[in-house]
Amino acid sequence: MEVTQKHRIQVTAKDRQIVLKQRQIWAERDLEIIEITACSQEAVQMPEIQIKLAQPTVDIHGTWHPSSRNNKNLYVDWGEDLKLIATSSAPVISYFSAEGQNRLTVALSDVMNPVSIQPGVSEETTDVSFTAKLFQEPVKRMKQYSVQIRIDTRDIPYYDSIKDVSKWWETFEDLQPIPVPEGARQPLYSSWYSFHQHLTAASLEKVCRQAVDYGFRTVIVDDGWQTDDTARGYAYCGDWNVCPAKIEDMRRHVENVQSLNMKYMLWYSVPFVGKHANAWDRFQNKLLYYIDHLGAGVLDPRYPDVRQYLLAIYREAAENWKLDGFKLDFVDSFVLKETTPQTSTAPGKDFESLPEAVDRLLSDIAAELKKIKKDILIEFRQSYIGPAMRKYGNMFRVGDCPLDMSTNRVGSVDIRLLAGNTPAHADMIIWSPEDTVESAALNIINALFAVPQISIIFDKYPQDHLQMLKFWMNFWVENRDVLLDGEFRPYYPQHLYPVIDAETSDKKVTAYYSAYGLKTGSHLPPKYLIVNGTLKDAVILDVEADFGNKLVTSRNCKGEILSAEEISFTKGVRKLKISPAGLLTVEDVGK
Repeated sequence: MEVTQKHRIQVTAKDRQIVLKQRQIWAERDLEIIEITACSQEAVQMPEIQIKLAQPTVDIHGTWHPSSRNNKNLYVDWGEDLKLIATSSAPVISYFSAEGQNRLTVALSDVMNPVSIQPGVSEETTDVSFTAKLFQEPVKRMKQYSVQIRIDTRDIPYYDSIKDVSKWWETFEDLQPIPVPEGARQPLYSSWYSFHQHLTAASLEKVCRQAVDYGFRTVIVDDGWQTDDTARGYAYCGDWNVCPAKIEDMRRHVENVQSLNMKYMLWYSVPFVGKHANAWDRFQNKLLYYIDHLGAGVLDPRYPDVRQYLLAIYREAAENWKLDGFKLDFVDSFVLKETTPQTSTAPGKDFESLPEAVDRLLSDIAAELKKIKKDILIEFRQSYIGPAMRKYGNMFRVGDCPLDMSTNRVGSVDIRLLAGNTPAHADMIIWSPEDTVESAALNIINALFAVPQISIIFDKYPQDHLQMLKFWMNFWVENRDVLLDGEFRPYYPQHLYPVIDAETSDKKVTAYYSAYGLKTGSHLPPKYLIVNGTLKDAVILDVEADFGNKLVTSRNCKGEILSAEEISFTKGVRKLKISPAGLLTVEDVGK
């Protein structure tokens, strides 16, 4: 079918010796894929290639991209470019209407090489534009380069257009995601916010014994296990030996935790080698750059011995300590900077291209760990959550946002839209023990559509807080089928997803985070769960069809039943009482 042309596309190269070709390789109405090929008579460093697509800004009111976080506004075309690499974000931009309908979603097939994207609007032309700049930094030499650009202007919900991009990436042979073990979909306890670097085997084992009672089935032991330094930098990273003053016998400690029916994961800052590490002398001339305030350098994976060194560390840890998984951190630090030619001076590189070397490193790590343990867990966090990262990891966590429940909600939704079946994990949930129980509950409710991670010292919290935690964790486990696997619909991205729902054939969960009224839709499954993500005590519900009488049960944030009554759900708008941070269960009468 012919594409309805709403946009204009232009491709240019800085070197006139490069021959550019453009052809449409697939099309249906309002959706097309164009292949762009750059050719040279001999293998060369490709010059900068620019792809620019413009479209009138008609019914376009916001912009989504994987690292947009709390800014879904329209950008200006004279603003700063988005710098994207395989280990940070992804080359996709979606422009949407005020009602959240897709107006233009653009994505590139090349997710490995660095690209700069400018998604701004033009004040001169009133167009919205997508400008991608390729080869602004060197990669491997080549005679021919091809990239596909997917252009979607279908009038569908913006979240469906983004999900379709994720499915499109999965069709490429070199972007096949690794399997997702069941453990990646289970609630998780993290040591970071609760202990930071002040941890011991005894304190970790105590908190794990408590966490099991709340439904947590995995622990990530974060930074601090490998050093007695608590300065929060990385000057002592790189050797990855256990600090004996904190954990005397790592294997026994891991066994103790696993005996509680918990999986054990360990944190590593992959690129960093600290100036006080024994490995510093070996690798100080094989660094991409040095970070003075962290006291550490970033290893250059273009050297085979760098990759072999890191691979051996993870292999030995997995084998000797019988770990269930790894949190591999800071992989977005593998970038070229102006200091790189001065720091990475030793001979012996076997890769010219840094993206290829990073891909080789992370691919080898994932493959080696899967040989040791088939269902190994590998976590990455924002912004390393793009399609290439699904080749190496099976858990994507929201970037650190302690106590910021709104950012946690937004980050988890952004990950989910692009991650396919790779589960999105919330940033570790914490709150003040002095907060009200209703206000504290909002931290969990805002992370409801992600796998919950928590990082608290249970003994510091009052009993009603712990009762609340148990209720919402039980709720999450009981409804995981719809929360993680149901049809996922986050509304109004320009307002940071104030209403989210997920639905299966027999259950629907809607959570709201502002004073928005809710719509039932023309169909209701047998069970409809309404979660109050505010401290208001009522919700306006627009019943869009005649559903007969329903049994409505109201619970507060601790799970205590406040009322259960039969209510007529005939077509029309009604106001329902709901407890702050509470739950309404709407079921067929007699259930």
